[in-house]
Amino acid sequence: MANQYRGCIVGCGRMGGTIDEEVQGGPHGALPYSHAAGYTAYERTTIVAASDVVAEKAEYVCSKWNIPKRYADYREMIETEKPDIVSVATRPGNHAEITIFAAEHGVKGVYCDKPLCASMEEADAMVEACERYGMKFNLGTQRRYTPGYLKMREIVESGEIGEPRSVIAYSGGSALWGYTHAADMLLFLAGDSEVEYVQGNVAIDDADFDDNRTDADPSIVMGYVRFKNGVHGVSIPGSAYEFEVDCADGTVRSLNNGSGFQLRKRDGEFNEIVDVEYPHFERESGTVGCIQDIVEAIDTGRETTGNIHLARISTEITIGIVDSQRRKGAQVKMPMANRSLYLGRW
Repeated sequence: MANQYRGCIVGCGRMGGTIDEEVQGGPHGALPYSHAAGYTAYERTTIVAASDVVAEKAEYVCSKWNIPKRYADYREMIETEKPDIVSVATRPGNHAEITIFAAEHGVKGVYCDKPLCASMEEADAMVEACERYGMKFNLGTQRRYTPGYLKMREIVESGEIGEPRSVIAYSGGSALWGYTHAADMLLFLAGDSEVEYVQGNVAIDDADFDDNRTDADPSIVMGYVRFKNGVHGVSIPGSAYEFEVDCADGTVRSLNNGSGFQLRKRDGEFNEIVDVEYPHFERESGTVGCIQDIVEAIDTGRETTGNIHLARISTEITIGIVDSQRRKGAQVKMPMANRSLYLGRW
């Protein structure tokens, strides 16, 4: 019989356990969506406890998902319950603190909701803890665990539409709260390449950089990423989360936040780009895929799909674009030097 894993959730808000009440299905195959729903649905995990500093939130989520114990202090919960996996579903200000505490107390895997953290100093500390204690880690950017987007990357890597040239994210939003998704998909669809430099435009008053800490989570308007494998990554404002990979002999694109996908190939008498049928895939929950990936990584010792190193790269893309604005639009070489730049007042 396969090993069973005991999980604990830190943070009983929207992503911790209530967002499923909002989305109620829809075309994207997103459910189950919240951390609690994902562990409940996956047959190899059981939630043994949850914690939140707001007692009413912990009580509600524990009642909703039949979680037997609740705590006010996540430290006490981890020390008492000794879970295999911990979910971090709080605001980003304490993601590093919780992840490091979990690693130091024998937790085998962490599922950290996005964003990873608020500065590269925090990201570096999280990487160091995961490496030192051998703890598996996935960042909750669910698209990279979702079959439709996995099929996009498979098409690109197969070479059937030629060499990839650019990845375009039609999205924007606040750096940590929204752009995290765009940065991760640019990275994912560029083959998880390392980055040479980033450059961007951010809606922020330049005076806000005076203490190297922004007052709010600033909105990224446009971004450029130069990947070391030669792929260009571009993000521009869009009406929905859509992502496109342009290759020498075709394109592949997600439509309307993953409700559909489009594949176009070079063909015909005039060697033009024409629509072809997108390969079949089964719609499955990215949340469950993320949890399953952690479990299988613990089982086998392999790396996770959204591991701490990839999470640091996508976070550095995001914070680097903000730093580009601080530097009047200059290119920001990777790894970025200003690792103490902190986004928001968490």
